[in-house]
Amino acid sequence: MKEIMLNNNKNGMLVLLITLALYVVTIAGFIFGVVGEHWILVVPCAIWIALGWILFCGLKTLKPQEALVLTLFGNYIGTLKKEGFYFVNPFCVGFNPAAKTKLNQSGDVDSQAKKSVIFAQPQAEAGEAANKKISLKVMTLNNNRQKINDCLGNPVEIGIAVTWRVVDTAKAVFNVDNYKEYLSLQCDSALRNIVRLYPYDVAPNVDTTGDGVADEGSLRGSSEVVASRIKEEIQGRVEEAGLKILEARITYLAYAPEIAAVMLQRQQASAIIDARKMIVDGAVGMVEMALERLEENDTITLDDERKAAMVSNLLVVLCGNHDAQPIVNTGSLY
Repeated sequence: MKEIMLNNNKNGMLVLLITLALYVVTIAGFIFGVVGEHWILVVPCAIWIALGWILFCGLKTLKPQEALVLTLFGNYIGTLKKEGFYFVNPFCVGFNPAAKTKLNQSGDVDSQAKKSVIFAQPQAEAGEAANKKISLKVMTLNNNRQKINDCLGNPVEIGIAVTWRVVDTAKAVFNVDNYKEYLSLQCDSALRNIVRLYPYDVAPNVDTTGDGVADEGSLRGSSEVVASRIKEEIQGRVEEAGLKILEARITYLAYAPEIAAVMLQRQQASAIIDARKMIVDGAVGMVEMALERLEENDTITLDDERKAAMVSNLLVVLCGNHDAQPIVNTGSLY
């Protein structure tokens, strides 16, 4: 389906003025014909009074960043895509199958919505039923958080925000049944396809790029790369719907509740091991420095057994979790 532009029909004000002027003239002629019994004048004036209002149905007003897809007896005749006051065939009707669909996004959001896609109730949306205009503004879709298994099988919860807009109204209206719902479903599918390629955190022997070489890609550490791949995946899926994906961003990322506590303990254990390693490395260096200083100045001469005892005591003091409470020997060294 190819989009047809109808931007040369900005003569709505002229048609409106002419129609109103004709009504004034027709009413005056009708009155004159009835009073003077000129029935040849009365009949056409009566017909115009009864049917002239049909021309008003062809008047269309568009605000900036709005479009209107027009059909005539089921045939697509074109799209009004720029702001202005238009006059088109009075029997043309606007067509937008997604007019009643609400997405959890800026500019098109239901304050009481709890799901990403909401179908409006006929009673509440009676005033919007006739509004078939398509917004060309940049929109931001906030899909629900999803629970997805990463490449290691760990369940994670992730949410994304997708910035998009309509670029081809004909494709959006005629190529898919409902372009808003279609976008939401494709975002869910693309998100699952990309997330399952990455681990939550850096893991060994994992290839996230498909080149056969293990890398350090992860959902937590490579969020920009993951978001870029999600954007490309979504764009490839919605191309036929006339939509353009401007940006995709990860808005929420966490382990699923059933394994969050276990993974927290794992992270804590890893942090404790790294901290202990740093403490031990520092303590060993301090012990070596102490022994070297004692030997350099001949302050004291220790045999191997006393050196081992001194090293043991220093390591206990430096590596302990609590402050040391040593017993002071006031007697001889031996």
